[in-house]
Amino acid sequence: MAKDLRTYLKDLVHHDPDSLKVVDQQVDPKFGITAYASRLAQDGKYPGLLFTKVKGSELSCISNVLTSYERIALYLNCDVQDIPRVYGEKLQAPIPPTEIERSEAKVKEVIIEEEAVDLSKLPIPVHNELDGGPYLSAGVMVIRDPDSGEINAGIYRHQIFNEKELGVWFLGAHHGGLIYKKYKKQGKPAPVAIVLGHHPGFVMGSVSRIQGIGGEYAAAGALMDESLELVKAETSDLLVPAHAEIILEGEILPDYDQVEGPFGEWPGHYLGGGSVPTIRITRITHRRNAIFQDIVASSREHLVVGAVPRSGSIYQTVKEVVPSLKTVNVPFYSRMHCYLSLHKEREADVKKAAFAALNTEQENLRHIVVVDDDINVFDGEEVAWAIGTRFDAERDLLIIPKWNGPGGLLPTNWEYHADGKNTPRMSSAVIADATKPAPPIVFPKRAVVPVEHVGLAQLDVLRGLTNEEKGKWF
Repeated sequence: MAKDLRTYLKDLVHHDPDSLKVVDQQVDPKFGITAYASRLAQDGKYPGLLFTKVKGSELSCISNVLTSYERIALYLNCDVQDIPRVYGEKLQAPIPPTEIERSEAKVKEVIIEEEAVDLSKLPIPVHNELDGGPYLSAGVMVIRDPDSGEINAGIYRHQIFNEKELGVWFLGAHHGGLIYKKYKKQGKPAPVAIVLGHHPGFVMGSVSRIQGIGGEYAAAGALMDESLELVKAETSDLLVPAHAEIILEGEILPDYDQVEGPFGEWPGHYLGGGSVPTIRITRITHRRNAIFQDIVASSREHLVVGAVPRSGSIYQTVKEVVPSLKTVNVPFYSRMHCYLSLHKEREADVKKAAFAALNTEQENLRHIVVVDDDINVFDGEEVAWAIGTRFDAERDLLIIPKWNGPGGLLPTNWEYHADGKNTPRMSSAVIADATKPAPPIVFPKRAVVPVEHVGLAQLDVLRGLTNEEKGKWF
């Protein structure tokens, strides 16, 4: 059986029955879906949420699925600390997709023709208080480059304008935006398809940093450990995932922009927006009992989905420059940071590694912290300890002026004015060297319990206090 969203959910529930909760009370798509995720987060709980009754829709909606590194490690079949290495190595061994017959494609089970297309019948949430309307947050848009013929895939934000139209917001050098401009220059509409609901390997493959235009389908195959099965779209020559839950087919119109926003983006602020190209949907195909997939915008899931692919891409890039790299963490709670652990053989290793990371993720990284390989970069307390004990700001801090921007999604890339307007500006990046001096310098050793003795501790003998012991000591 080909891997898809449902096979992953089956594995997830088998691994941890509490990882998915069903909400069978009717919810309003405006704030009702995201309210559950927000309320649970207040208690430090992040289960996947399946809403079976969304007002105005016959389809179910799932969100909050990829909220932990453990859920990523599950489909990669590795430990959390190995995610960047495994992810990066898989990207180096892409698996080309396979085209299958239309009769075998589950996403073709239901076909909605153009005259019946109505986006308001999909359970599309309004996520946060000041959002300009409903947004697709987990839609993977695919578009074919007219020059090379390569199909490019990526996640963009799409505001729903009406029953047949939605926007697409391109940032900076997004490959999808570069391709769209080629069609626009020719005065032609750009055929696209938006994929909703698939295996995490497909979703994350679509946002991985891949050199050149195209390659996301092969990256998804590598992350899924099998060839991604594709089928021809109904309205264009695009090949789309055959076992997706829902696919919206349409075209980006060359000379029809609309004002979109605001939208609460991953840094937790309202930035971006303005006039954006319009996509007109001309066909919808979906599975029977389709599950609409949403990523809770500006939430833990939004951050995890964005952080893991970047960690994997950064790992692969840095490893080529500094082979002694151990692992990488772009922490989901602050995707502007990047923690690198390595075995420092020479002082120059730190700067080489840090600049390689910055150049891999130029738009978003602001703070690079480099630590020794005895530090667990997935433990914020350990990183903070390394900064406190091995970092001297006068000697170990490098400030890079005017590195990020101008503008974009980071609030510090804007100048704010009393009249409420803002103008784009450049902002800096920093490299913090929290490593010990390179050999042959001897640095004070860290105080730790011997590993072999830690392994002898018998946790199964632990128990609570008896009433007799409580009386004796309390």
